[in-house]
Amino acid sequence: MTDAVLARVYKQSDLDILAKEASIPIVNGLSDLYHPIQILADYLTLQEHYGFLKGLTLSWIGDGNNILHSIMMSAAKFGMHLRAATPKGYEPDPGITKVAEQYAKENGTKLLLTNDPLEAAKGGNVLITDTWISMGQEEEKKMRLKAFQGYQVTMKTAKVAAADWTFLHCLPRKPEEVDDEVFYSPRSLVFPEAENRKWTIMAVMVSLLTDYSPQLQKPKF
Repeated sequence: MTDAVLARVYKQSDLDILAKEASIPIVNGLSDLYHPIQILADYLTLQEHYGFLKGLTLSWIGDGNNILHSIMMSAAKFGMHLRAATPKGYEPDPGITKVAEQYAKENGTKLLLTNDPLEAAKGGNVLITDTWISMGQEEEKKMRLKAFQGYQVTMKTAKVAAADWTFLHCLPRKPEEVDDEVFYSPRSLVFPEAENRKWTIMAVMVSLLTDYSPQLQKPKF
């Protein structure tokens, strides 16, 4: 009855079953393991701002969650380095880490995983964070807020970043994750990033459902 399904689910295995059994395209709108369409919006935003992706250093400061997993699975393929800081006990999935390390090796990029937010931010062109408490984790709020103390992105974080640093957050944002000074600064790209979710998911649909091929010159990576 439909031409495609975009599914937001909890378990990645639910998407895997959908993809296996369906005769139409199944798009991951979000799962506990990945959030690929958000990363498309992020990369479009960075392409628009910097004019290129290759050589950028992404600095992730926060939870080892689905957004970080999607960055880990894609950044190296675009020639981007990744420095990620997560609290102890909240590191990214070991299986995804293993694949990401191989991608970095194949593409000549650097991947750093640490528990030190300032180490991750050092030299970063793009400071990125996300909610510390995702859907289904509400009961963990008190424990998570304690574990993530010191992970708020502030101008102190930005001081060790690259001179041209920018900030991304997929929204909705909470003040403990990033303070107002960074969130509302001219360096913050969060609102263009939010708009670009519309354009990138439209592009996904067009590419899956038609014979469309872009006429514009492809961006320089």
